[in-house]
Amino acid sequence: MLQGYKAGRVLEWAKTVLIVGLTISALLLGWQTGLFTEFVAGIPFFGSVAEMIRGTASPVETGETPVKEAARPLSIVITNEEGLRYGVRYDTDARNAVYDRASSIIGEALGSAFEPVEIDEDEWRSALSGAGVFFEYVTPVKLSVLDGWLGARIPEMPEDILLRRLYVAFGEERSRIYLQDFESGSFFGADTASAAGKAQELEIYSPNGAVFAYETGIRGSENAPYMLIMQESDHSEIRAAPAGSTTDVLNIVLTSLGHGSDTYTMQPDGSTAVRFVGIQFSVRADIHGNIFYRRTDGLPPIEERKRLSESEMIERARSVVADIIGGDISGDAEVFFESAEYEQSGSGSVYFGYYIAGGRISLQNDAHAAKVTFTYGAVTEVELVFRHFSYTGEYTGLLPERQAIAAAGGEFMLCYSDTGHDVLRPFWVKYIF
Repeated sequence: MLQGYKAGRVLEWAKTVLIVGLTISALLLGWQTGLFTEFVAGIPFFGSVAEMIRGTASPVETGETPVKEAARPLSIVITNEEGLRYGVRYDTDARNAVYDRASSIIGEALGSAFEPVEIDEDEWRSALSGAGVFFEYVTPVKLSVLDGWLGARIPEMPEDILLRRLYVAFGEERSRIYLQDFESGSFFGADTASAAGKAQELEIYSPNGAVFAYETGIRGSENAPYMLIMQESDHSEIRAAPAGSTTDVLNIVLTSLGHGSDTYTMQPDGSTAVRFVGIQFSVRADIHGNIFYRRTDGLPPIEERKRLSESEMIERARSVVADIIGGDISGDAEVFFESAEYEQSGSGSVYFGYYIAGGRISLQNDAHAAKVTFTYGAVTEVELVFRHFSYTGEYTGLLPERQAIAAAGGEFMLCYSDTGHDVLRPFWVKYIF
């Protein structure tokens, strides 16, 4: 039976999102808010992608083989000793710069943590009010997966616990790490052997008015107390374009998956698609950039089958996706891990989405940017949407976040809808998991 977490499935954008940027709501709710009075190209770590397709690459050995994160936090918060905060959420370059400094701090705290104990929410909030660094991911990530991304694991914690939020609090001599279990809502804290001197690396960030929702007292904040509330209201407009002709993207896929020199036939598939059929594979591509690859030579031979862990499966999928649609292909957008379905046999699927400027790009027909399917540890299907995204240099003003959380009645996030228009404009959507 499939076990996993299906953030990409549950985030049924076209069916469940709620646009909250209504001016009328803003006017009605403004008096309550106080406003009226005051994502990477990666390098495969397994040899070639073709080896993964054929199941001959060596699996990841967690803790020994480097693993690149398949997603970065949606929000990062740096709190100074005065309790003032620098938050980054919508500036991808700034977020990446902070992440490059702060991820080692989080990783060191995880790797040197003692046995965690359950704490109450008051202790969690007290910790958040002091100096430290906070990560929030867009979708929950299993601890066993996050361990690999951050290069360390916390002892005595269930590996299948789902996390969206982590916080490292800086003490006078040592740091302490705090975690929130996404499913139960419970909080945990653990002392660490990590020196608090690491905090000095983050002193370059000046407060910018970011706060947690619970600190505002706004209606709706009780349903999303740890959402980061930012000050900016203007958000980037995005240009969307094909990532190449049908022939171009097919050549990229065939070359990346190890079939560049294979013999194949090309067949029309309806009026808008073509299919390449080889001895061991078929690839279908349509004029919208949708690619579907399938291995057609049956199940992997017994000697090629591998019982991958979920973390290994996600890393292999990340490497495949980054090699094909990452980097220059996707432009300014990042391709981030969203969810996984996993069987102990090493079979399952891994899903990815496009993200840009702190927002998720919703594709036509609720498609994912990528889906990689495994059978006994070997890649047997790959679905991809080839799109290129870039900044236009223009901005759209949205409902301020203090009002948006009241209008949404809880957590919301930035979204772009890619339905074939050249320019994508941002809008708020209610976050539903």
